[in-house]
Amino acid sequence: MASPSQLLQFIDQNADKFIGRLGEAVAIPSVSGDATHRPDVFKMSAWLDGQLKSLGVTTKLMDLGKHVMDGQELPLPPAILGRIGDDPKKKTVLVYGHYDVQPANKSDGWDTEPFTLVIDEKTGRLIGRGSTDDKGPILGWLNVLEAHKALGLELPVNMRFCFEGMEENGSEGLDDLIKSEVAKGKDGWFDGVDCVCISDNYWLNSRTPCITYGLRGLVYFKLTVSGPARDLHSGVFGRMVHEPMTDLIQLMSKLVASDGTILVPGVDDMVSIADAEEKQIYEKLDYSVQDVEDAVGAPITLADDKVQVIMGRMRMPSLSLHGIEGAFYGAGAKTVIPASVSGKFSIRIVPPQTPEKIEPLVVQYVQQEFAKLNSKNKLKIENLHDGRPWLADYKHWNYEAARRATEAIYKRSPDLTREGGSIPVTLTFAESLGVNVLLLPMGRGDDGAHSTNEKLDRSNFIEGSKLLGTYLYEVAAVNA
Repeated sequence: MASPSQLLQFIDQNADKFIGRLGEAVAIPSVSGDATHRPDVFKMSAWLDGQLKSLGVTTKLMDLGKHVMDGQELPLPPAILGRIGDDPKKKTVLVYGHYDVQPANKSDGWDTEPFTLVIDEKTGRLIGRGSTDDKGPILGWLNVLEAHKALGLELPVNMRFCFEGMEENGSEGLDDLIKSEVAKGKDGWFDGVDCVCISDNYWLNSRTPCITYGLRGLVYFKLTVSGPARDLHSGVFGRMVHEPMTDLIQLMSKLVASDGTILVPGVDDMVSIADAEEKQIYEKLDYSVQDVEDAVGAPITLADDKVQVIMGRMRMPSLSLHGIEGAFYGAGAKTVIPASVSGKFSIRIVPPQTPEKIEPLVVQYVQQEFAKLNSKNKLKIENLHDGRPWLADYKHWNYEAARRATEAIYKRSPDLTREGGSIPVTLTFAESLGVNVLLLPMGRGDDGAHSTNEKLDRSNFIEGSKLLGTYLYEVAAVNA
């Protein structure tokens, strides 16, 4: 079912107004990981709640309690639950998004003020923190709602909304809320949901739209090696004592090979070999080794074979070393022996791997490697946080609707992708509701989410709003 032409025209005609609303959202520095910005996250929830109410959505701000961050007890931002439409003859679509953002300061290397939406007229880029992750996509749904209200059009489906303010900081409290609402049955906000749509990821490149059916999970570890009671002078104690930094570097070097092979026994072995049908999906993608090299700014891919490189991101687990706490890193030449150092690394996991399967393998292996050092220092291993991988049935009618909508708006078939990152709530929705979950991105692969100069292209914001609206009509029409 094609979306009404007046809907698409309305979005075009009101593009500047919609961009202005995005500017209002970006101006609220809703940084969930910074305690000083917690009031701004609440301000953003109130702003979004007001927008939804003005468009006819019945909402409720759900209190998620409190948490401790950096030694300070803080109230968790509310989850916004909403509903519009209760026609039993229509399908019901649940939409998820998050209204919090990553930290950003001009001094980080931004060319513009990060919380002021800057419109680059030459390139069409809308530059500002949260523009693509995830305020732009959330407002895409609002644009669709406004168009229907202004035109007097009836929505083709019933809609439910779940917007949170802690996605960038662990989504604390959200899983419990979802499960409790599902347990309420007909009295819960998610009763009758037929499918879920999440717009919180990106195209592979800047050319071809995609729909995403898989995400990797994550297990994030912290290794701490400690010895002396305080930092020491290397000129006094060098080669007299076991140095924590020396031990830590030895351990970190045993985790992953330079070709990406995970050295922890049993981790890579859990994953089956891709069959011909699956490899064909990767072969068809409009994504090349050159795209990867352009994105990272250097010819450093682990292989020259396109399918092998893509599977490294989408289908295989990966282990990355992230940093060392407690070590000297400033300017100058400080000759210190740190008393305690912590190395951080994570493993991105894929089905059938789970954090519960991976953690004991890592702990056992690291302890064995540490024992080989015959060090008198002490080792501590922590799992800082984790999340399971997710994989959906891409032959489901929800994906067929998204494919048809993409072809209608962009005049080309979307790439079918699995994403290398993690969105833990995806699996929670899939398992708790027992329905198909779809990732339908608005932004491009070069948007720079989490980075400096984050942007959303004007064309992606406007055409992406049309895509979300058209998707609803295709859901209504497709045979379930």
